[in-house]
Amino acid sequence: MNTDGASRGNPGPASIGVTLKDEKYNLVACISRAIGHTTNNQAEYQALLAGLEKAASLDAKELEIRSDSELLVKQIKGEYRMKNEGLKPLFSKAVSLLGRFESYHIKYIPRAQNSEADALANKALDGGS
Repeated sequence: MNTDGASRGNPGPASIGVTLKDEKYNLVACISRAIGHTTNNQAEYQALLAGLEKAASLDAKELEIRSDSELLVKQIKGEYRMKNEGLKPLFSKAVSLLGRFESYHIKYIPRAQNSEADALANKALDGGS
C-alpha cells in the first residue's frame, strides 16, 4: 500500500491518494479524495487511515505500507515522539487499525517512488475526483 497526503498552503485545501496492490503488485484499489482544509501532516495521516480501512475491508492480513512522509513513518515506528495535539487522535486511530492486521511493515520512500499515490492526491486536489 502506498499513501500520500497533500495540502496546498499547509494548512490549506487537502487531499489523499492511496494505492493498494496484491502480493503480485496488481492494483486492487485506489483512493483519490479531497478532505477539506487541513495541514500536510494531517493529510498524510488521513491517507494512511483511509488505506488501512480499505485494506481491512478487503480482508488483507499482511501489509507493506510505503509513505513519503518521514514524520508519519517514524512516528508509527516509535522513532519520533508524538508531540502535535492535532495528530494524536489520528496516530491513535492508525495504531488501533494496524492492530487488526496479522503483520505490517511501514517504510519511508522518496516522493519519486510514490508517484502513483502522489498523482491520486494531486488529482483530487485539482478537483478530479
